[in-house]
Amino acid sequence: MTAPPAALRVSIGEDDVLLREGMARILTGAGLDVVVQSGDAEDLLRRTLVYRPDVAIVDVQMPPRHEDDGVVAALEIRRRLPGTGVLLLSQFCEPAFALELIGDRPEGVGYLLKERVGDVHSFTESVSRVAAGGSALDPEVVARMLGRRSPSSAVAALTPRELAVLAAMAEGKSNSGVAETLYISLAAVEKHVTSIFRKLGVSSAGTEHRRVHAVLAYLQQRQNEF
Repeated sequence: MTAPPAALRVSIGEDDVLLREGMARILTGAGLDVVVQSGDAEDLLRRTLVYRPDVAIVDVQMPPRHEDDGVVAALEIRRRLPGTGVLLLSQFCEPAFALELIGDRPEGVGYLLKERVGDVHSFTESVSRVAAGGSALDPEVVARMLGRRSPSSAVAALTPRELAVLAAMAEGKSNSGVAETLYISLAAVEKHVTSIFRKLGVSSAGTEHRRVHAVLAYLQQRQNEF
């Protein structure tokens, strides 16, 4: 008899006790295993390195300095535990943090505004997707990034519909999810995705994370504007 798959293991770094406990209850209720909870970035880093979870959820601003301590811890987790996904939470929309976390390796990265935690289904889906090596970028962050394209960028060649598809891809949606969001056929989505890959110079062979790399190709062009 085949054993059931092990629950995804999660560490949570958030100094707001009520929000931290709320996230832990949401994730536990969804069948995930919360192995670390901490309100301090340095403590979170130490314990995450010990427990080696599938994904770490990290608040941007945390003690001890109450500045970008969470980002610093998240970057160190990414460096020392490349198999662990990292999902940043922020009170405000700061695309620069998302770009810094993504670096040149877009797999297993997420950036959400804290208000999204209230959408339980979407939040738990984002956590699971990041743990599996996918991406989950907040719609507001994506909208700001896509709204700053310059005439000289490769993205300028994308049609409005292709931009909408790229935005949905950046949020982590599958082709079927994009189709449902934009009310178009799956075949149309596949056609647009192929065109996006071609226009952004993303190879159509190899990695299963091509869609994430298409988003990264755009984000890297915009990095100096934030």
